[in-house]
Amino acid sequence: MPRGGARPGAGRRPGGRNRKQAAIASAAADKGVSPVEFLLSVMRDEEQSMAMRTDAAKSVAPYLHPRLAAVEHSGKVVLPIVISSTDADL
Repeated sequence: MPRGGARPGAGRRPGGRNRKQAAIASAAADKGVSPVEFLLSVMRDEEQSMAMRTDAAKSVAPYLHPRLAAVEHSGKVVLPIVISSTDADL
């Protein structure tokens, strides 16, 4: 007799919320302040310490600015790249 393993219809539905998560999301929606808005307000508050403002900025940055992805160039280079002495002085 086999035991354990996956059974059809068993377990929590994928993406389902528990009561605590639903209550927290509902309370935040009622007050009209999202976590991103809160972090932005902390970041802009000049009365907070610089460490607190920096941590808030680091936490909210991924939600506002996407990371740059590497791009592979697959085209043909027509002209050679030449570095002149005037360019090297920059």
